[in-house]
Amino acid sequence: MTDPFALFSDWFAEAEAAEPNDPNAMCLATATPDGAPSARMVLLKGLDPEGAPARGFVFYTNLESRKGREIAANPRAALLFHWKSLGRQVRIEGPLAPVAPEEADAYYASRPRLSRIGAWASRQSQPLGSRSELEAAVEAFDSRFPGEDIPRPSHWSGFRLTPERIEFWRERPFRLHERLLFTREGEGWRSGLLYP
Repeated sequence: MTDPFALFSDWFAEAEAAEPNDPNAMCLATATPDGAPSARMVLLKGLDPEGAPARGFVFYTNLESRKGREIAANPRAALLFHWKSLGRQVRIEGPLAPVAPEEADAYYASRPRLSRIGAWASRQSQPLGSRSELEAAVEAFDSRFPGEDIPRPSHWSGFRLTPERIEFWRERPFRLHERLLFTREGEGWRSGLLYP
């Protein structure tokens, strides 16, 4: 296999069939400009097809959240998929770039209504005095946007990670695991095995 995207697509399809919850869940690790790391779970919302101008892994967030601020200051990240039921992991590293506004609009419009309201109501990562404060904000925006036409807030968008490294890890007996690393080399990929 010479194309890590094709291998990822195969593994992802198996995870969608086997994982009981959120096979698209991935750990997103970012860092501040001085290198302090931070990690959290997010959901993969797009994987660019072969032939796309910039192939990568897409997720969405509040741009004013901690991760949004860290990405603005240091636009590099790492992703980790862990499919325990399959005994597999995929590690991905590379630079981040904002998705096009039209792409963010299209994904935002596909979300359930209350998720779109939540994007307006949540001041993600900011201190919250009480749960009732959040509930009041949801009610206020629910009243402000009574129908299905809820515009995407300017503070909510997505990012595309364009990989420079993709490592496929498969569990093997006695911790003699299989590790296959793809490293970006020009327009193509160099691949090789790693010791477990």
